[in-house]
Amino acid sequence: MKRWRTKANVSREELAAASNYSPDTIKSMEQGVRMPTPRALDVADELCRADGLLSAAKEYLKREKFPARAQDFMAREREATSIWWYEVTLIPGLLQTKGYARALIENRLPPLDEETVEERVAARMERQAILTDRKPPVALHFVLYEAALRSPQVDTEQLQRLLEAFRLRNLILQVLPFERAISDALMGPMVLLETHDHERFAFTEGPFASELSADPEVVSRVTQRLSMIRAQALSPAESARFIERMVDE
Repeated sequence: MKRWRTKANVSREELAAASNYSPDTIKSMEQGVRMPTPRALDVADELCRADGLLSAAKEYLKREKFPARAQDFMAREREATSIWWYEVTLIPGLLQTKGYARALIENRLPPLDEETVEERVAARMERQAILTDRKPPVALHFVLYEAALRSPQVDTEQLQRLLEAFRLRNLILQVLPFERAISDALMGPMVLLETHDHERFAFTEGPFASELSADPEVVSRVTQRLSMIRAQALSPAESARFIERMVDE
């Protein structure tokens, strides 16, 4: 934008006045500190006689819906024919209510601006279309450690949302109570995904780093751990009764 403005001999003040921004705002856009707005690009395009080249950049300035470390996982999730998910402390994103998702996203450090919070909450809700809208349906299996259900952010609405999930024919939900936990269940969340081409990916996540791997050794290790955890968890019927008791409490 700065190169076109300089070439056209347009001052920053002129561009600012024409686009209804301050010169400092235009400067921050040109320096990459602030993302250029569609209006600024369109005005700059006309003022600098860029023949549509600046306006065309609008398509490339859309903000990513997901944090950088989760983008590869989200791409694989969209392709998945089956998902096997174990969570230790959080409700999986595919099963979260809007209120629960917002409570998690807006209370992160460093804090996010309100626009980013809204975008990420909306993106998380959009992901949940995978539960019912895909044909053929995606096979989904979730195991939740009891600690995830006891979190202060989990309210009655979130518990009711989990109970509704039991009604889905393509979804299995199990609870792993505290007293049944094995050491592998305390090592963090794990997800196993399989695609149409029968590729399998293992996803593990920590507080500062995530890993999506197709390495057969990693996939095998995660598969074994998930199998052990599932064997210790309550059956789906017992899990439903467990959550119902929590609602009553």
